[in-house]
Amino acid sequence: MNSEDAPVAELDDEIDRDELRRRYYGLMQELRVLLPGVQILVAFLLTVPFATRFGNVGDFEKIAYAVALGGGTVSILLFGTPAAIHRLGERRARSRRLLWAIRLTRAGLAFFGIALTAGVMLVAAKVFGHPAGWAAGGCTFALILVLWVAMPLLVTANEPTAPE
Repeated sequence: MNSEDAPVAELDDEIDRDELRRRYYGLMQELRVLLPGVQILVAFLLTVPFATRFGNVGDFEKIAYAVALGGGTVSILLFGTPAAIHRLGERRARSRRLLWAIRLTRAGLAFFGIALTAGVMLVAAKVFGHPAGWAAGGCTFALILVLWVAMPLLVTANEPTAPE
C-alpha cells in the first residue's frame, strides 16, 4: 500500500515524515476555512445579550442561545487545538498529532453543526414563532447530516481505502 493511501495510524513517524507533514498542513488549511465561520457566529452571539430587547426573549430562545453560544465556543476550542498540538506537542510524534488533530476537527464540526442549528432555531423562533424555529432547526440539522456526514461517506464509499 502506498503511504498516500495508508490510514494515519499505519504511517511511521520517521519513514512517512513527508506524507504526515503534507496531511497535517492540509488539515490546517481546512481549519483556516472553518474557523472564521464559527468565529463570526460566536462573535454575533456574544453581542446579542447587549441588545436592548434581549431581556424580552422567552425560555425557548434563551436555551437555543445558550446551546448556540456553547456549541460555537467549544467548536472554536476544538478547531484551535490542532494548532496548539502542532506548536506545543512532541515534534516527532507526527502520526499521533495528526490522528488527534483529525479527531478534534471532526468533533469541532459536530459542535459547529450544533451551534449553527441552535442559532437558526433562535432566529427563526424569534421572528416566526416556535413551530417555525423547530422546523428551521430540523431542516438545518438534516442538511448538516446530509452534507457533512452522508455525502462525504457516499463520495468516498467506492474507494478501497481512504486516507484520514
